[in-house]
Amino acid sequence: MPRSRRLPALVAAPLLAALLLVSGCSSSGSSSSGSSPGATSAANPASPSPTGSQEKVKLAKAKFVANAGLAAGATYQWLYKPYKAGKFKKGADGRKLALVKAGLAGAFTYNRLKAAINDAKGDPLLSKAVAPLTGGVEKLKQAAANIRNGSDPESGAGQFQGVIDSFKQAGQSAGATVTDQVPSTGQLTSGG
Repeated sequence: MPRSRRLPALVAAPLLAALLLVSGCSSSGSSSSGSSPGATSAANPASPSPTGSQEKVKLAKAKFVANAGLAAGATYQWLYKPYKAGKFKKGADGRKLALVKAGLAGAFTYNRLKAAINDAKGDPLLSKAVAPLTGGVEKLKQAAANIRNGSDPESGAGQFQGVIDSFKQAGQSAGATVTDQVPSTGQLTSGG
């Protein structure tokens, strides 16, 4: 094979592996299995295992940023924007569809934030924020129910945005800037 054709393949394979690792993809919809970040497990023997504690911290921080970014993107796209546009108000055009999407986004966001909390435990600075972040995420269960059943979707959207803001602040203080990453429809419907 000519050298010019081998080079893209040599570059593409590691990049693809890094993207899959950072995105926290797994078959269970959770980016962490309860073991230390990046540890090789019996369920996933091919997963890389960082050799030093610095690498483990970098990996934990990267996974936190990826999961919190997806949660922030879903919240903004399917909760905050429709709320600001008045789509959740009774009688609004497209309300039912907006509530269905918001319900899916709420469940997705909850799932990704729980994964981000697990990831934060692997970083010394982020781990200090775990307790306050956990309390905020647990309050989202009721907010998601309020959105899903249409009883108080405006308040629910506001609660989600407040929790997202606290994750962004925790990330910023630990040197892990969280930016919104809107998930695909497939990610949204599968939960991660």
